[in-house]
Amino acid sequence: MKTVTIRELHSRTGELVRQAFQHGEIRVTDRGRVVAKILPEAEPAEVPYFARRKFISPAVRKLIESGNTGGGTDSTQTISEDREDRV
Repeated sequence: MKTVTIRELHSRTGELVRQAFQHGEIRVTDRGRVVAKILPEAEPAEVPYFARRKFISPAVRKLIESGNTGGGTDSTQTISEDREDRV
């Protein structure tokens, strides 16, 4: 792990950033005390297989696109009616 001073960082910023990308973390010091770190950008994490899967079959997709999904009863309406009956 490399350590540089603020003055050195100021004069060689581009070079040090490229070095961090190639070799890893660089610590920046001010009067001997570490005040910052230059870290290489991490590779984006791969999306897990199950997060990429599509669960909709062609038949279900066709039904959704037609807009004729049956609707059903709104559960919030049923719950509200049930609560009103209790009062």
